[in-house]
Amino acid sequence: MFSSIVVGTDGSQTASEAVGQAVAMARLMGASLHIVSAYESVAGQGPRDAPARSSQPDPQWVIKLREDVDVTLAEAAEVAREAGVAVSVDARQGDAADAILDVAEERGADLVIIGNKGRTGAKRFLLGSVPNKISHYAPCAVMIIRTR
Repeated sequence: MFSSIVVGTDGSQTASEAVGQAVAMARLMGASLHIVSAYESVAGQGPRDAPARSSQPDPQWVIKLREDVDVTLAEAAEVAREAGVAVSVDARQGDAADAILDVAEERGADLVIIGNKGRTGAKRFLLGSVPNKISHYAPCAVMIIRTR
């Protein structure tokens, strides 16, 4: 039924539950799993004593956000590998919903799995509006994992 599954994660508890469900489904279906996480450069969020910058964020802060995403992806991929699921990871700069939608289209996904809510604040961008956007624009079926 499903041969290619995309799951979005931001490292939150909700996203971890979505990854767990995606791993279980991929294992059951013999599907490949593509795990996606988005990062954004956050302008103006550098050290307080740093001089103000116009529109370019300090590369040190962009890298830190990307490194956080890489750790999140590595942890999720390990869960899939331990279950014997073929997995790939994809870190994308920009909007979380767009990142997930792009990977779903590029990979010819049959299913996108996401949690119903994510972390709040500037650190992560997988929020309640992401499942809404994905449900409207996904090129395939969407499963939204309900969590507490």
